Amino acid sequence: MTDTRTEQIEAWRAVAPGWNRRRALFWKATRSLSERMIELLELVPGERVIDVAAGPGDTGFLAAELIGVEGRLLSTDAAPEMVDAARARAAELGLRNVDFAVNDAAELTMASDSFDAAICRFGVMLVPDCSRAVAEVARVVRAGGRAVYVVWAEDARNPWMTAPGRAALALGYGDTPDPDAPGPFRLAAPGALRALAVKAGLTQIHEEEVAITWRVESLDQWWECSLDLSRNLQSLVSRLDETEIAEVRDRAKELLAEFVDGDGSVHVPGVARVLLGRR
Repeated sequence: MTDTRTEQIEAWRAVAPGWNRRRALFWKATRSLSERMIELLELVPGERVIDVAAGPGDTGFLAAELIGVEGRLLSTDAAPEMVDAARARAAELGLRNVDFAVNDAAELTMASDSFDAAICRFGVMLVPDCSRAVAEVARVVRAGGRAVYVVWAEDARNPWMTAPGRAALALGYGDTPDPDAPGPFRLAAPGALRALAVKAGLTQIHEEEVAITWRVESLDQWWECSLDLSRNLQSLVSRLDETEIAEVRDRAKELLAEFVDGDGSVHVPGVARVLLGRR
């Protein structure tokens, strides 16, 4: 494992508590996206499914319900804390057909052709070697099986996540992101994910966009949620003093002002890209 990948995993371990705190909010915004992923897989009872980079595990748990007690779901993540959160969530839901493993998306330890279907939601673009991650997810699926991936669409279409960085850049506190570095928008360009899926040997590829909406009670709550969920924002504020942090926060709020309703609640649109392929 490269030093870069080790750093990425350690960063995810650091933000795992925040992701667990905001699990319900993130799930509320993106559940329709996960439901579409599962719908595209056309799962049937008895199938074996793997959820790669599963985080708190909710998307895979939708699959677990469909494959029934005859089937089996393996929920994996590179961060042990994320796996622990998924295990706790499965217990809350009373799921008995789920196993858990700490596994790196770019170096899966499972044998080839082990699963009928694979899920990877918002994972491959965060791995240094994203091409290898896409290929690894495809590798563990049997011939004729299905793999479904999700990445974010272009940054301009996802202001919820980009407002802090845009604010910091405007104030001179941040740098323009490296488009080739691991990050949420690394595979945002139309065709980028498809090219990697084809390279991984997937066929019968179907790709579509899915709109989502982020909802919070106020811009203050949005900022606190962003601090919990964004590794980049956490890194930024660690380098700034209190006055500078306030400047970034206030500028970011200005960028989202158009999405604030009369009661102060915030509804911010977003767009993701779903891709289904077959081995």
